[in-house]
Amino acid sequence: MMSFPPVFMQFIQHLQQHRLMRLGAVLLLGFSSGLPLALTGQAMQAWLTVDGVDMATIGLFSLVGLPYTFKFLWAPLMDRFELPWLGRRRGWLVLTQLGLAVILAMLSHLQPATDTQLFALLALLVAFLSASQDVVVDAYRTDCLSAPERGLGASLSVFGYRLAMIVSGGIALIWADPVQGFGWGWGQVYQVMAGIMLLACALSLCLLPPLPHHLRAPASAAQHDLRGFVAVLITVLIGYQMTQHLFTPLMKFCFTAPKWANLAALLLGVMLTLPLVLKVARWARFETFNQSLHQYFSQPAALSFMLLIILYKLGDAFAGSLTTPFLIKALGFTQAEVGVVNKIIGIWMTIIGALLGGTLMLWLGLFRALWLFGLLQLLSNLGFYWLATQGKGAWGGIDLPAFDWVIIALKQATPVDYLLVTVIAFENITGGMGTAAFVALLTSLCHQQFSATQYALLSAFAAIGRVWVGPVAGVLAESIGWPVFFLVSIALALPGLAMLWPMRRKIQALA
Repeated sequence: MMSFPPVFMQFIQHLQQHRLMRLGAVLLLGFSSGLPLALTGQAMQAWLTVDGVDMATIGLFSLVGLPYTFKFLWAPLMDRFELPWLGRRRGWLVLTQLGLAVILAMLSHLQPATDTQLFALLALLVAFLSASQDVVVDAYRTDCLSAPERGLGASLSVFGYRLAMIVSGGIALIWADPVQGFGWGWGQVYQVMAGIMLLACALSLCLLPPLPHHLRAPASAAQHDLRGFVAVLITVLIGYQMTQHLFTPLMKFCFTAPKWANLAALLLGVMLTLPLVLKVARWARFETFNQSLHQYFSQPAALSFMLLIILYKLGDAFAGSLTTPFLIKALGFTQAEVGVVNKIIGIWMTIIGALLGGTLMLWLGLFRALWLFGLLQLLSNLGFYWLATQGKGAWGGIDLPAFDWVIIALKQATPVDYLLVTVIAFENITGGMGTAAFVALLTSLCHQQFSATQYALLSAFAAIGRVWVGPVAGVLAESIGWPVFFLVSIALALPGLAMLWPMRRKIQALA
């Protein structure tokens, strides 16, 4: 009689124990959460690149992702307040998804080279609404999954998330390619993305399973939370003004290169503003925010976990911050080729990575999964170094025949580089596995009563790598060249791996 591996049977048993609607909701929300990220990241980089925006400005455009870092400031309001009639979490989901659809439609009518300031402002608003949606999506997943479900739920969420990034960051490139794709303008692409977000809003409104009734908002004085949020917001605005009008002129006096002066001023402003925000929150009695922080930091090794969260994906974020300009501008690949190889072929690798990661976590446990998947992520950066040194065509390639699949088409045969396929496939597999374990770690550290605030706080620290390395990466890539750039990304991945072993007992206790 045929026998299956124990891990496979355990995976099937877990599938049988979950409700399909709840798993479907996690998958759908993962997709909705991932779609806007590439629209302020890879897709926007491609739009800026083909519109003639210089590399340093493209690097600075990564700062529109700042809301992903600061979303923990308004997340307490999403924990504390519930919009009427729609229930806990659902109301905020509908509101943020509808807002994203509207702003993406507005953004589609602009040209980044000529409407740079307005374009950046709307892109920042997209990032704000996207970060707010992430707050609610992460809280919903944390609230509806029990401890044994976190690995599988995380893998489905990651699968949906990365699938959405394939649509907005990969398929979109083919739609926009004037020769081999649909030949749409980027404005048309963003209009389609706005329609997808509108559909996600309708599905959240009609099909999202409700959370258990015992999960209620934390008890606090509403006026204190609102007053505290306003005080914190004013503090952040004051920090911004100090950065613009005090630190920037000071750093320009210290640095001859404007790029380094702006970056140093920005980092100095953040280092001053964040501690001030914490003090103001206590003084203004921002109760939900303060209670959430108190509950998190009462856990063993809370600070060590926060440092691990910052470092674990740092190398991966650094390498990925300028991947699209590297492939298009430095190596000379076409938009269609990048879209086909980086995303269309990579979708199968992403599926394998996310689902394999969730399945292996049932057997490996959280600690061993974090260590193994993190090591594989590091090795994927080595692949980009190899690509940078060998160059386009080093392994040869084939011509992908023209096709038309309704939502995606190639008008003529497209060259597919073998080395590019190998590097991108390995990066997609390891990225899916590593992110599944990382999401499970974040979920395990959150208390359900404060899940929106705590997950937002932890994921904001996780986003430090993705947001703050962008300006550094853009300047370094121009200064040191691409091969050394990817070696630096490998070095940045080592500290996070080194932290795992001394923290192994505390990580194992989370399961």
